[in-house]
Formats: sequence, C-alpha cells, structure tokens
Amino acid sequence: MTTIQSVRDFLGLRRLAVVGVSRNPRDFTRSLFRELRQRGYDVVPVNPNLQEVDGLPCVSNVQEASPPVEGALLLTHPSATNLVVHDCAEAGIHHVWMYRAAGEGAVSAAASEFCRSNGIDLVEGECPFMFFQGTSFIHRAHGFCRKILGRFPN
Repeated sequence: MTTIQSVRDFLGLRRLAVVGVSRNPRDFTRSLFRELRQRGYDVVPVNPNLQEVDGLPCVSNVQEASPPVEGALLLTHPSATNLVVHDCAEAGIHHVWMYRAAGEGAVSAAASEFCRSNGIDLVEGECPFMFFQGTSFIHRAHGFCRKILGRFPN
C-alpha cells in the first residue's frame, strides 16, 4: 500500500527516469514529463522506440541512464512494467512509481510484488500531479475526491 511518506520520498529525488514517454507530443505522458522538467527535476526519458524527447536524448532502458537515476516513474502498460521493475533492480534503483489516474495504468500485481520482495520503495497507482505543490485545479480536485473516498495515501 502506498504511503504519503513513499510519495514524499520519491518526489524528493532529483534525477528520475520517466519510462514510457510517448512519441506523441500531446500525450499525457509528455505533459507529465514536461511538468517534472519545469519543476527542476533532472529527467531521463526512457523509450526504446525514440531517439530524443523534447530535446533530451532518450535511452532504451533504465540501465543506460548515465549518470544513474535515483528513481523511475513508470508510464508503461502493465505488461511492460514487469520487465521494467527487473531493469530497475538491476540498475540499483530503489524508488519506483507506477502511474495510474484511471484504469490499470502502469500497475501490475506481479511487478508490485517484485518491488516489495526486493526492497524497492513503491508508489503504486497514483498520479504525481495530485501531489505537486501549486498544481492545477483539476489535479487538486482529483486528490480531494480520493481523500473523500478514503483512497488517498496516509
């Protein structure tokens, strides 16, 4: 279960891999990628099908990030998430965030269990926008609704 401390710990990191950034500049994954950059994060786009994202070189997997990243935000399909968390463990990444706003997002039960079994601090199934200081109204409303429903991390 995700705790607010896990969220704070992840957002306290400065160098992050953003895994699964879309080639479509209008895709939500790109909006989140740009928001992280605007907030001062040193982000590394990870997508084996891209050479660059918004002018930054893209790597094929988290192990290729140089210098290494401190955490990985997964914007992948759950079937890819299983492979990516193994890559994270191999790369020595101890903080993983499996994004979800609606539907299953990047969350995979097998990948979540792998993280827990291998000492990887996991934020499972949350949207980072809800936790950013000064985020837009829609994201604050999303967080508020989750609090009312008892689904916001404690």
